[in-house]
Amino acid sequence: MNANGHFAQLDALLVEPSAMQARVIATACQGLGILRLRTVESGKAALEAMAQAQPDVVISALYLPDMSGTDLVQAMRATPALEHVGFILVSSETRPQALDPVRQSGVCGILPKPFNADQLRKALAATVEFLAEDNAVGDFDPESLRVLLVDDSPNARKFMRRVLENLGVRNFVEAGDGKEATAILGETMVDLVVTDYNMPEMDGRELVAFIREKSWQQSVPILMVTSETNNSRLAAVEEAGVSGICDKPFEPGVVRRLLGQILNNR
Repeated sequence: MNANGHFAQLDALLVEPSAMQARVIATACQGLGILRLRTVESGKAALEAMAQAQPDVVISALYLPDMSGTDLVQAMRATPALEHVGFILVSSETRPQALDPVRQSGVCGILPKPFNADQLRKALAATVEFLAEDNAVGDFDPESLRVLLVDDSPNARKFMRRVLENLGVRNFVEAGDGKEATAILGETMVDLVVTDYNMPEMDGRELVAFIREKSWQQSVPILMVTSETNNSRLAAVEEAGVSGICDKPFEPGVVRRLLGQILNNR
């Protein structure tokens, strides 16, 4: 499978209780070349369908008759056979408290309802890159890198790890918050830190500030992956010395480009 926007090989499962909305989304998917698309109306039916035949991507509404889309993706991430299946949420919901749990679960895209073809194409392209392997990044050897992943969500760390593994990275150290990360950095040399912003104990800004001001690894590149939208907070992160910032859910292609810029210019 490649990441060039060719979706004909994708096997998709649509989870949508509204027959009308299901037709709209199915038509949009078919318009972008998806040939294999199954449709179910509930979370339970989706899990049963995935047990019979694993899809490449699940496209789901947030509010289902028996569970939420958040519950569905979390159930998938807790099932080894399904933890690397792509997930795209389609919802008219805009409240951070409703969407952040989905972002933390490791998703390839969150689409508004209604969405346009370009928004769907972008989410599907991110899914293809998430599923792809051996996406080279620059001129360095990714297998030689040791990457510290910092996020209080285990599912978010799994998602980031999968994306980086697809780029050839093999050596990882993980931390559940900034405080745990500082302890690791005191004892273990790393080549890259990938961190969330919102975490307990010590958030991403505080971690960046600690690394740049107090750590013996002051020059290590730091990539922040966050759902934070407060411009003043993001400006504070940039001022603290982060090497790059990308949104959560992030696009693997964006991560690849940022890593190329960061690591090739070390």
